[in-house]
Amino acid sequence: MKTLLPERGTANRVLIVDDVPDNLSLLHDALDESGYTVLVATDGESALQRAAQALPDIVLLDAVMPGMDGFDVARRLKANPETAHIPIIFMTGLTETEHVVAAFGAGGVDYVTKPIRAQEVLARMAVHMRGARQAVQASQARNALDAFGHATMAIHLVDDATASRAVWQTALARQLMHSYFDAPAGQIPEAVFDWLRTETELAADGREPRTLAIKRNVDNETRQLVIALQQRTGDDDLLVVMREVSDAAAVDAMVQALRLTLREAEVLYWVVKGKTNRDIGDILGASPATVKKHLERVYVKLGVETRTAAASIATNRLRQLNVAMNG
Repeated sequence: MKTLLPERGTANRVLIVDDVPDNLSLLHDALDESGYTVLVATDGESALQRAAQALPDIVLLDAVMPGMDGFDVARRLKANPETAHIPIIFMTGLTETEHVVAAFGAGGVDYVTKPIRAQEVLARMAVHMRGARQAVQASQARNALDAFGHATMAIHLVDDATASRAVWQTALARQLMHSYFDAPAGQIPEAVFDWLRTETELAADGREPRTLAIKRNVDNETRQLVIALQQRTGDDDLLVVMREVSDAAAVDAMVQALRLTLREAEVLYWVVKGKTNRDIGDILGASPATVKKHLERVYVKLGVETRTAAASIATNRLRQLNVAMNG
């Protein structure tokens, strides 16, 4: 029979917990021959210590042991954030329904019955270790998005808006959803649900998806939440990204990207919005003549001679920096 080898380049530590020497010997030899690093514990306390120290990739756990039984060991492993992700396969001679239910209830992902058949154990291990690695990688990716301040959310979309939900979301995404929609954690607002339904239909027809823009006023400043459909996740949920844009964000971007003073950037911002010098003066509390002087300095810095050329440069630079202008 073909031996199942662990995947190359991946961790392959296995912790066997059993108080019967014959079971330990059988599994140890089979796993060692298949290229796994084998750790052994003969009771519950030592199992918890070995798991915390070595962080194995999977635990083969005897259900019935003197002292702390396997069910208690599993519950304590799952209660510890450091070991909670480790898949547990129970090994048991107990096949009554209540024992099987207890195994899954304690956090087990699978069980095998005694007498142990090594090839069956290897096959089940391979499946669960692969699934655990994918889950850890997904969790790491989500943590990275959170750490870098990205507003990202995975949505499980069904026909009913009330049944659709956010499967996971970064802290910033949660904050923005609450700010713009006052939505409870995990709930998908009606406007977002309707937009997603339309966009998924467009995507199915091969058409480019569009963004959803929601506006609000904060301290006399217009802010806008822009939501874009990114892709489907590995679980076939929808991944959306969000960003908040504001007048201030665009002005700050112009200061940095075009090397303008704050007042020059403010003048250019309103030129891009199509305002006249008189309009800009009214907005900024300056005379049209002062606005004209600022604009002349902007022309020099940008190497242009007309309002249209200056506005074009500013718009293109903001687009490159992924900074949106409020309409």
